Amino acid sequence: MAADPPLTLFDVPGAAEQPAERPVASRLFDVRRVYAEPAAAASPRGRQVLGRFPDAEVVEVASHWQLPELHGNEGNVDRWVRVKAETLVLGVKKSLSARPNGRSADFIAPSTANGCAMACAYCYVPRRKGYANPVTVFTNIDQITGYLRRHVARQGAKPQPDQVDPAAWVYDIGENGDCSVDALVSDNVADLIGTFRDLPTAKASFATKYVNRQLLDLDPAGRTRIRFSVMPDRDARLLDVRTSRVGERIAAVDEFVAAGYEVHLNLSPVVLREGWEEDWTALLQQLDDVLSPAAKAQAAAEVILLTHNAGLHEVNLGWHPRAEDVLWRPDLQEAKRSQNGQDNVRYRAGVKRAGVARLRELVAAHAPWLRIRYAF
Repeated sequence: MAADPPLTLFDVPGAAEQPAERPVASRLFDVRRVYAEPAAAASPRGRQVLGRFPDAEVVEVASHWQLPELHGNEGNVDRWVRVKAETLVLGVKKSLSARPNGRSADFIAPSTANGCAMACAYCYVPRRKGYANPVTVFTNIDQITGYLRRHVARQGAKPQPDQVDPAAWVYDIGENGDCSVDALVSDNVADLIGTFRDLPTAKASFATKYVNRQLLDLDPAGRTRIRFSVMPDRDARLLDVRTSRVGERIAAVDEFVAAGYEVHLNLSPVVLREGWEEDWTALLQQLDDVLSPAAKAQAAAEVILLTHNAGLHEVNLGWHPRAEDVLWRPDLQEAKRSQNGQDNVRYRAGVKRAGVARLRELVAAHAPWLRIRYAF
């Protein structure tokens, strides 16, 4: 029996009634194929995504997690970046929960997307997706934002200040991707920012390596915290593939503060290699020179030393082996069981302790205004 032909946009119920979407013009995306669960494709948010990529082939799938062409296909290692650029997935988020965190945020919000069009060599997300890591958009955004409103209401007022925030419950909305990139694909991020704008006891938070100035128009009213990840440019050019350059991220901080965002910095990941102290000194001096007094007054930082993974090491050897020269250091690393159950490697305890202490010294010397919320 012949296989069913792939869906087109015109096969999706209600597509013709949707307002016209502007095709996405970004170097990150050249989407040729969208794998879509039928319910996701038929939803308003799904139709919006399809409208932004009108030339893409739409392939119906039973589950966004069961895509033999993507997941578990070792041949995709050779196409690691092309898959990210050329493929999207639409699904419905089945299980909604907010997990306690306590580091970057009080809670990890239910994902509205996972995967990424960028290709940072140390990213933990593809470890769970198997040889491919394109963006998956969850289209049941109204269910997700409704769940978050109810969860925030159940918490009441935050009883006391902590290192996460002095007054608000903070929800990380971007654990499994980069919200600045996700905002190119759909309005999920805009809807999340709008949701938290109206929640006086809570804030959204996400880390990003991409400067998306469309976010400047969303009026967050101080209820969304963006954490720009920064590292020395020498590391970023090797490891932060397809991201905004570090200098562009730093230059954008004042714009986002002026637009009503709380802007923090992730000093992450700190990669211990020859010359790392000199390069971090230069970066901290750059931050001190570039950022305005207003940005410095509200800034805080997370310091995160590199964590890596044997499976990702093997994937990287297939598409970006040079990165592993600095990421895979058995002479310095030991096994680590992560909070999410992953078997990872990290710098040995003494090495890591010394690295954290030295970076704290550099921050105190060159950016004393930068409060470190936590370091690990």
